[in-house]
Amino acid sequence: MSEFDAIIVGAGHNSLACAAHLARKGWKTAIFERNPVAGGAVQTRELTLPGFRHDLGAMNLSLFAGSAFHKTYANELKSHGLEFAPVADCFASAFPDGRWFGVSTDIEATAARIAAFSQGDADTWRRLVAAFPAEAGHIFGVLGAPMSARALLSAGWKAWRGKGVGGALDIARLMLASPRAWLDETFESEHVKATLAAWGMHLDFAPDIAGGAVFPYLEAMANQSFGMVLGKGGADTMIRALQGMLKQAGGEIFTDAEVVEILTGNGRATGVRLANGETHKARVAVIANVAPGALGRLLARGSGDAGFDTAMKKFRHAPGTMMIHLALDGLPDWTAGEDLKRFAYVHLAPSMDAMALAYAQATAGLLPSAPVLVVGQPTAIDPSRAPEGRHALWVQVRVLPAEIRGDAADEIAPADWDAVKERYADRALGIIENYAPGFREKILGRAVFSPADLERENPNLVGGDQICGSHHLSQNFFYRPARGYARWNTPVDALHLVGAATWPGAGVGAGSGFMLARQLAGR
Repeated sequence: MSEFDAIIVGAGHNSLACAAHLARKGWKTAIFERNPVAGGAVQTRELTLPGFRHDLGAMNLSLFAGSAFHKTYANELKSHGLEFAPVADCFASAFPDGRWFGVSTDIEATAARIAAFSQGDADTWRRLVAAFPAEAGHIFGVLGAPMSARALLSAGWKAWRGKGVGGALDIARLMLASPRAWLDETFESEHVKATLAAWGMHLDFAPDIAGGAVFPYLEAMANQSFGMVLGKGGADTMIRALQGMLKQAGGEIFTDAEVVEILTGNGRATGVRLANGETHKARVAVIANVAPGALGRLLARGSGDAGFDTAMKKFRHAPGTMMIHLALDGLPDWTAGEDLKRFAYVHLAPSMDAMALAYAQATAGLLPSAPVLVVGQPTAIDPSRAPEGRHALWVQVRVLPAEIRGDAADEIAPADWDAVKERYADRALGIIENYAPGFREKILGRAVFSPADLERENPNLVGGDQICGSHHLSQNFFYRPARGYARWNTPVDALHLVGAATWPGAGVGAGSGFMLARQLAGR
């Protein structure tokens, strides 16, 4: 048996950031990870053919680049190999009518594209971008702080001082609005609206769900203002740098080491037991980076609080995702124009109504007839991920049911995901073919991960939910993961939760891990 100050269950990026800060503060820290490698949903592998490096999950590292953790430890991370590939042409949408719209860091280019649809929208865009620095400070003041009444009151006070009562209420209204409500009152062009609304689908916000407007707003304005970054050579540059930093500070990472029980005594977490029977003691804290439903399996006698245990069991997950990784001998020849080949992301989600329909079908247990596709073109930005002249394509198929009750297109008989995933992947690739004829002929190799495959790879991705839990208002802010437990606390003394299921939610910003580490060990 070994003894540590803090033991962390699971080696996702929040765990690594948390452990690194604790180790830098002198804590003896260990992470135990069930898989052979660290990283959670941030991994890069050769999934198709040799020389093609594919990001399994997260591709966009902008949140990490702009995070408080990176700002604090940028030099150390860089010394351990962290390298970003900047993106100027960030995201675009192609449409069935042969048109497209995309956001680039050149505001004149973006505004000109919008003006082709609506001069009024181009004028609105310029106003939004000009106002964004002031607005961002207030919004990120909420999203980047611990979720407490004090933090919210402080953010509200600053907004009131800076913008007056009306301005503060406008910010609150934006954070409560649905994507469609905000987009309809802000823009005229359906093409512009659909392009921005697609970002809501990344975080379980179909167009008509309250609380989703802020995500299309932030993504659009941040990409216009600052651009985007990918990981040079793959998203795992971030994980390797975090591991290097942690190990240099004296922390330890144990892989192929599955935790099967969190040990407790007298209402306090005291350590962990591994699948091989080993036990390890934690003097100060056990930190679990797990989906809430897993706590019932890890705490043999429960937390001692029936309400908390019920809330963890009933924690709601978002619809599932399919990942399709392709090795290509050339990027798709987009009918809408060659310029689309420059963009990191191309969304194929033709309208807000189409997104709402796909979401409704998935939540009803049906395979969507036309799923939302996020087509990532990382080698357009970073050619080092593939052999010379070749490309890797990252295709995210959203939104999908965890369990299949039927097919909205009435083409695939209901079965489990292992039986239908290749046929459904063909449907998704057929959609790309419609926008880029001849695309299929470019495919040299493919690897398909269904929602079930994603959960097998990473148990936190329940039902293929890549954001580890719905971000709807009833499960966000003070309610993430449950009322009274938004500060990464649990009813068990010295037991904490981190990860996407906790505040501030999904993404690669390392927010929960870093904020908890500061809470435990100081800034």
